[in-house]
Amino acid sequence: MPEQEKKQGRMKYCLAEAMKRCMKKSPVEKITVKEIAEECGTTRQTFYRNFQDKYDLINWYFDKILQESFEHMGEGKTVYEGLVNKFHYIEEEKLFFRAAFKTDDQNSLREHDFRLILQFYTERIEEKTGRKLSEQMKSGRKLSEQMKFLLEMYCQGSIYMTVQWVLGQIKGTPEQIARSLVDAMPSQLEQIPLFVTFYLPSGLLKYKQNIPGHAG
Repeated sequence: MPEQEKKQGRMKYCLAEAMKRCMKKSPVEKITVKEIAEECGTTRQTFYRNFQDKYDLINWYFDKILQESFEHMGEGKTVYEGLVNKFHYIEEEKLFFRAAFKTDDQNSLREHDFRLILQFYTERIEEKTGRKLSEQMKSGRKLSEQMKFLLEMYCQGSIYMTVQWVLGQIKGTPEQIARSLVDAMPSQLEQIPLFVTFYLPSGLLKYKQNIPGHAG
């Protein structure tokens, strides 16, 4: 990476950290670019060379920490472990996530999060089976489309509950929220070849096998 790009990257992170410090003192709508620049020890001109406005900065940093949270999620051996890792990381950046979601009037951040988590699950399924998602179900295209529908619905629900948790509308530890999301997984998704062994903790799998309506 050219030195100029590295320098620009460092400045962007410096501005993001300054924004986070400002967030501890004032709501986002009251923070000015001048305040962010001064907190960073730079000028407004430098700020505008990197971002269009404070919301552009929020979107950029949100994208960075969101992708980082998915990297933490990928370190888990099961979906439960992965979600716990993700929620612990989000908890560390909760102030920023909360501010970002509160200012997300167009739901663009939620949509971005949805696309990332859908991609994450899809890639893991394909990685474990060695086949594309459209080829996973042997009973034909109709069932495959149904599975895709369930996966997207589950991802949308996961994002909604994550936002509610970040905003303080629902309470719970990262472990409790992760367990709730795993419990909410549609039974049809659990039956995808190798999906069960990769995504569900063995204890939870045994627990679900004893619930009427869940496949053994």
